[in-house]
Amino acid sequence: MALSLELRNTSVVKKNEPDKTRDQVARAILERGPATAVDLAQRLAITPAGIRRHLDGLVADGILEPREAHVTSASARGRGRPAKVFIMTDQGRQKFEHSYDDLAVSALKFMASKNGSHLVQEFAASRADELEKKALKKVASQTSIKARVSALTDHLCAEGYSATTAPRGTGVEICQHHCPVAHVAAEFPELCEAETQAISRMLGTHVQRLATIANGDGVCTTYIPGEQKISTKKVLQTTSRGE
Repeated sequence: MALSLELRNTSVVKKNEPDKTRDQVARAILERGPATAVDLAQRLAITPAGIRRHLDGLVADGILEPREAHVTSASARGRGRPAKVFIMTDQGRQKFEHSYDDLAVSALKFMASKNGSHLVQEFAASRADELEKKALKKVASQTSIKARVSALTDHLCAEGYSATTAPRGTGVEICQHHCPVAHVAAEFPELCEAETQAISRMLGTHVQRLATIANGDGVCTTYIPGEQKISTKKVLQTTSRGE
């Protein structure tokens, strides 16, 4: 489970299928998270009728799943039924993820079965440390939370997490639309917990993991409260860890 986390080039559709756009639709949701048919049609320059045909096929094959969109305001609820959003299912996600996932799960299960649950935690911490070390120079040199979040998001994108940021209340959240180890993390949530702790250390402030792909959510979201000051102690500790 190395951290060179690129998506495999495995296609969701057969190569002899005349319309390869279906694969693009699936990848768009995998890499950028849940989306409505209208969003996908605009993003991929496909007619609404065409995009719905592809979505129906992907849903029928178990690659995508439609869900009710979350409505956040009373005014929006009064404008009729919200459009459905489409998310990647576990079955669909497995078609894109690394072929070593099953081996990794088996290895970690073996470790845990040999009274080595502490080894699983140590492994999760070690993996998070590697992510932290790689991002250290980009993130720790920034002097504001906003700049650190931006730098970390860029780094996560480079590592294959397809990350974006979005305002949330008085703070901001980092959305990871792809998790290269979601299948493993579903069995061992220690991976998610260690990653969250690493993000907190890198940003030098408290963060809260609101959702994870491994837990069945469409994206992994980490909330960073607004108006936070970077802890000098945490910055020094983070810098020390990377030297």
